[in-house]
Amino acid sequence: MEPLARLTEALTATKLPVGRLAREGFGWLQANATWAFDAAAAALERLIEAVLWLLQTPPPLLVVAAFVALTWAIQRSWKPCLLVLAGFLFILNQGYWQATTESLTLVLASCVVCMGVGVPVGIAAAHRPRLYAGLRPVLDLMQTLPTFVYLIPAIVFFGIGMVPGLLATVIFVLPAPIRLTHLGIASTPQPLLEAATAFGATPRQVLWKVELPWAVPQIMTGLNQTIMLSLSMVVIAALVGAAGLGVPVVRALNSVNTALGFEAGMVIVVLAILLDRMLRVERP
Repeated sequence: MEPLARLTEALTATKLPVGRLAREGFGWLQANATWAFDAAAAALERLIEAVLWLLQTPPPLLVVAAFVALTWAIQRSWKPCLLVLAGFLFILNQGYWQATTESLTLVLASCVVCMGVGVPVGIAAAHRPRLYAGLRPVLDLMQTLPTFVYLIPAIVFFGIGMVPGLLATVIFVLPAPIRLTHLGIASTPQPLLEAATAFGATPRQVLWKVELPWAVPQIMTGLNQTIMLSLSMVVIAALVGAAGLGVPVVRALNSVNTALGFEAGMVIVVLAILLDRMLRVERP
């Protein structure tokens, strides 16, 4: 047992400087890359303001009608349209419309960023196996690192408000569209690719006319997962000042208010179900 005790003592005698290196790295970024963080914050604030204006300026019933019309355009069935209508009317009845639009702003803004980055990266990774092999541990780290850890650099670089909440959400959610886009493109049947090439299609034409149409269900699943994961961050984002449905949940937790917590929680659940049913796409 003595050699094992000595080995344990030797292992614990010198601690690897993980925390110190992280602190120094964040300090260096804060000192030398402030201009980049200011530019990113300004761009994200404009995006948030635009989505918030789009959802809060029209009358609520007009926004509800727009979501029902979008559901019909995607699903071509009256049943999900009726569900979306009933769900939004329930949210209006509970008096959470403003908080819901604020949470939807966070969700939609994160979808714009995540899909805008995730789909091209997923396509590139599907065409370059070595790139995906290098990305995989990074994506694993982004998905498994506790979400509260994302809030620390977000607060350091962006202060409090919607922007750090959006940043933490994007970091947590981004692996989903990358992985699912990669899956969709990489799973395109080889006979389809060979037939397109045999008919003289260029690589760009193969991508736009064969691979992307085949990958649409997976890409839409990536969008669906982006929305669901973004909603799961609503309460956590409220801890750094992000407005929305997470605020009444945190308030209910602090005051042990069962009624308030159950109301806000039910609204979040209803919103998640509505968005899931709206965007569910199956391969024909």
